[in-house]
Amino acid sequence: MSETSDQQQMMAAMFASLVMQNTNMALIFLGRTPHPQTGKTEMDLEHAQYFIDQLEMLVVKTKGNLDKNEDAILKQSLTSLRLAFVEAASKAPAGETPPTDEQETASAKAAPDGETAGEAAQIVPEGGQGTEAKEAAPEESKKKFTKKY
Repeated sequence: MSETSDQQQMMAAMFASLVMQNTNMALIFLGRTPHPQTGKTEMDLEHAQYFIDQLEMLVVKTKGNLDKNEDAILKQSLTSLRLAFVEAASKAPAGETPPTDEQETASAKAAPDGETAGEAAQIVPEGGQGTEAKEAAPEESKKKFTKKY
């Protein structure tokens, strides 16, 4: 074997190792695998999403540069992690799901009486068009689309 072939094999193994490390970390934070130091399972969807996002970045940045095996391991890992994330998010208590960009923006803006914009929108009667609804309405029209797994 030539040096180039050996180097390519080593790089392919390192790439697979990187994908598996990110996959394993996401699985730990999705509560699918016990934490190696504590032995306990924990769920932290924000951290799990970080590792999934890193794998998605690899897909984008390596497009057209991977061989069939590298591409397959990356896409299979992402597919299984996305499914696991959706399952974990549906099982998680309401307080543990990571806030979306629009939720963070809504809670950061305060209504005139000190309530957040989200709380002001909840106070409006079903058919009512009070001042709270007018203040919350522009926020809804500026919603960003975020990806959900």
